[in-house]
Amino acid sequence: MEFLTKNQKRLLMTREGNLESQWEKEEFITAAGKDVIVIGGGDTGTDCIGTSMRHRCKSVVNFELMPQPPPARAPDNPWPQWPRVYGVDYGHAEVQAVFGEDPREYSVMTKEFLGDEDGKLRALVTQEVELTNRGPIPVPGSEKEWKADLAILSMGFVSPEEYVVDELGLEVDQRNNIHAIYGDFRTSMEGVFAAGDCRRGQSLVVWAINEGRGVAEKTNAYLLKKKEAEMSNPGPYAHLSSMNA
Repeated sequence: MEFLTKNQKRLLMTREGNLESQWEKEEFITAAGKDVIVIGGGDTGTDCIGTSMRHRCKSVVNFELMPQPPPARAPDNPWPQWPRVYGVDYGHAEVQAVFGEDPREYSVMTKEFLGDEDGKLRALVTQEVELTNRGPIPVPGSEKEWKADLAILSMGFVSPEEYVVDELGLEVDQRNNIHAIYGDFRTSMEGVFAAGDCRRGQSLVVWAINEGRGVAEKTNAYLLKKKEAEMSNPGPYAHLSSMNA
């Protein structure tokens, strides 16, 4: 987020003619002339690749934990599931046009970040993985070192942190996201609401904003209703509270 957001702000400031601003000198992250590694795919990873290309990076590689998808739907990926098929987005196409090959490396996980004598990033160490029912399993002896001056983290997730769900005893859906109906946002526990990625899974930030506003309204309505109920049924010791006041 720091990489993309600050670059966008830089572009907006450039349009206003404020090229030499102090903010830009101190905050802007550039990929110019660097060996860039983007860890994670998806739309955000593609944006990071495309932005690095516009900065005129020296090279760019994209690490994908999952194996390369097939060119067409596999038997275990029928409609109406999201099609897990191989595709080339604008960022990948730009890299192919300039460097001659797709930037993606599939079935790899990052094991280590290596620094130089000054503590600056110089390389990443990866290991190949095999996808099993228990998740990705590292392949022994498959370690590889990749030169890098800039590493950009663009990793998604599968489901919310389990300890939050377990501690509250919340009901989850078939994808282990917190179960709450869109527009209502109530979970299986009284007074607990869920919205955004923890409820719907990985999605776009506009959906997180939308659900954040929606859950704020529902939470406010819940608290107002609870307050009204407490005022109409003050309990046997309410007079003591008023006397103390």
